[in-house]
Amino acid sequence: MMVLTHIAVGMALSLPVAAVAPEFATATAIGGAIGGAVPDVDLLVGDHRRTLHFPVLYWLPAIALTAVALVAIPIVVVAAVAVSAAAVHSVSDVLGAGEELRPWERTNTDAVYDHLRGQWLRARYVVRYDGAPEDFVLTVAFSTPVAVCFQGLPRWIAVSTVVVALPYTLARKRLADQFEKIL
Repeated sequence: MMVLTHIAVGMALSLPVAAVAPEFATATAIGGAIGGAVPDVDLLVGDHRRTLHFPVLYWLPAIALTAVALVAIPIVVVAAVAVSAAAVHSVSDVLGAGEELRPWERTNTDAVYDHLRGQWLRARYVVRYDGAPEDFVLTVAFSTPVAVCFQGLPRWIAVSTVVVALPYTLARKRLADQFEKIL
């Protein structure tokens, strides 16, 4: 899935917090965006979907932080949403394609590495590839409630994910040739 989809999902995780504790709304939305994006930093440093993706291990701190967040310590509430967003990102990559430049060719079924078991989890192709039309639909679906319920920076980020995702979706298959020239 696109990092934009992961950002939108991460921000959507802050919606229940906003309903219960609106004073944490903006901070948790931004924390969710950051947490949703962080695992994909391994595109730049390390082995993508292995270095910063932890489909099982992120859940341990996410659950612990969420339990502590129930006492409403602001930084813990933000951390709980951010780590939960990273956990959701990591596990949801299993729903996409394998780790390859042209995932629609399905030459590699390695979706994300499970550090606990020491093996790659298999791609499920629910979202055929990052930037596929269904990926864009997910970005819109998760960004819309954030854009409607929030103001300021969270709304701007939510709208921006859709604005950037549309041309990426339209150009994704043609971009593979350009990426190949760079790599």
